Amino acid sequence: ESSTTMRPMWSPKSDFTDRCAFVKSTPDCTMADGFINYLYTVFCLLPPNLTPLTITLCVSVCVFLGVKCCHASIFCPNLSAISSTLHLSHNVAGVTFLALGNGAPDIFSAMAAFSHPHTAGLAVGALFGAGIFVTTVVAGNVALVKPFTVASRPFLRDVIFYMTAVFWTFLMLYRGTVTLGETLGYMSLYVVYVLTVIISTYIYNRQKYSVNTNSEYRPLLPYLESTSHILLSSLNPVDHRKWRRKSWRWRALKVVKTPLEVLLLLCIPVVDPDKEDKNWRRPLNCLHLITAPLVCVLAFESGAYGEYMIQGQFPLWLLVLLLGLFLSAIVFCTTTNDCPPKYHPLFALLGFMVSAVLISAAASEVVSLLHMLGVVLSLSNTVLGLTLLAWGNSIGDCFSDITIARQGYPRMAISACFGGIIFNMLLGVGLGCLLQMVKTQSDVQFESEGLLTWVLAGSLGLSLVLSFVIVPLCHFHLGRTYGIFLLVFYAIFLVIALLTEFGKIHTVST
Repeated sequence: ESSTTMRPMWSPKSDFTDRCAFVKSTPDCTMADGFINYLYTVFCLLPPNLTPLTITLCVSVCVFLGVKCCHASIFCPNLSAISSTLHLSHNVAGVTFLALGNGAPDIFSAMAAFSHPHTAGLAVGALFGAGIFVTTVVAGNVALVKPFTVASRPFLRDVIFYMTAVFWTFLMLYRGTVTLGETLGYMSLYVVYVLTVIISTYIYNRQKYSVNTNSEYRPLLPYLESTSHILLSSLNPVDHRKWRRKSWRWRALKVVKTPLEVLLLLCIPVVDPDKEDKNWRRPLNCLHLITAPLVCVLAFESGAYGEYMIQGQFPLWLLVLLLGLFLSAIVFCTTTNDCPPKYHPLFALLGFMVSAVLISAAASEVVSLLHMLGVVLSLSNTVLGLTLLAWGNSIGDCFSDITIARQGYPRMAISACFGGIIFNMLLGVGLGCLLQMVKTQSDVQFESEGLLTWVLAGSLGLSLVLSFVIVPLCHFHLGRTYGIFLLVFYAIFLVIALLTEFGKIHTVST
């Protein structure tokens, strides 16, 4: 049953004991995909006042912060290293590995939400909500900050593919079910998009090769440093020069993020192709061979394999720990502090895998938290997805794209607005449905949230159609008037969506 079915039970007059008994006896209240059963925690362990809501919001901020730290500082550099190792062109890397780096929180959140039919509305709301947010608020701010003329062919290509993806998703929601063939066809649309990017780049000779010399301060690898000193310095996430020139707000946020960043540095190897030594840290990388596989076992499937016993006698985590100690000892004895080994790029693959597992686990917790928040506040999963989840996943892209535009690269910023969300929707929905089919061995069923779902899909489609018409009429010049129009469009959409959620706008019953 959906969260709307449980709403009448949570009136202020409901007894605390009755609510707890209802949560214990209702199968839908069992959240198997997270580490914590948040509904049980709120309605059985915490007093019935605003404390649960406050705790939920605080935990949500912490989990979002964890996703962003892992995504920005570790996931993306490893993807960049993998792309460099495979010698991929900038265009191919941009629409594959780097697109995955930018959209990892959205994709993993969608996959986690699609694991149950009653939380699929979170994924739909988040992907559609993020699409509207990025194509209106982010694109509008880019046009306001730096008016420019957009490249016509790439812009039209991205808008057409995105409109196709939105229309296909709308049809799946309208039918309420998705088959395996439809899912594979849906995901193949992304393959067609990648091939189109490659072919169009070749035909129109638009590929540009640039050498990006990073002038940021990077000390040379201290050859005479002791192993213990290298380990301690590698675990320090604070750049002292950056600390001195940054504002107090940045410093305050850094203080909050530092403990989490240290834990991530302990567990996830990072290979940085922009550094001379590729970020080779012998003692820390050897430690990663122990901690990284162990974290994967304990975090995968919300810790389901943490208690797994091989033939009922030997714990899996202990076997992984022993293998990690063995590999770590071999690497430590066969390498030096000053020279990375030839197989060092394999650490990027290991870091990518661990980052993906941690982001997926954090995304599952976010979905569970928002589902519980919807029950507490009597809000649908769709409205939570299009607001909190979409904003949380997109706010980083918003600031980064605006910063890129201010630095004089508005074309790059607007390309990121449209190119990334195509990847997020096609793979987020496609992989989510595919995993659900593998679990249930049946077609995926969607539980529609009613009119709000159609308002969301219609608004996103309308914004894309308007951009597809208005931008060519303006000779592909994105000025401040167009930016203001996009911001006003998003404000109107948000008002209509909230009025629909609270019943002020509804269908006429016959």
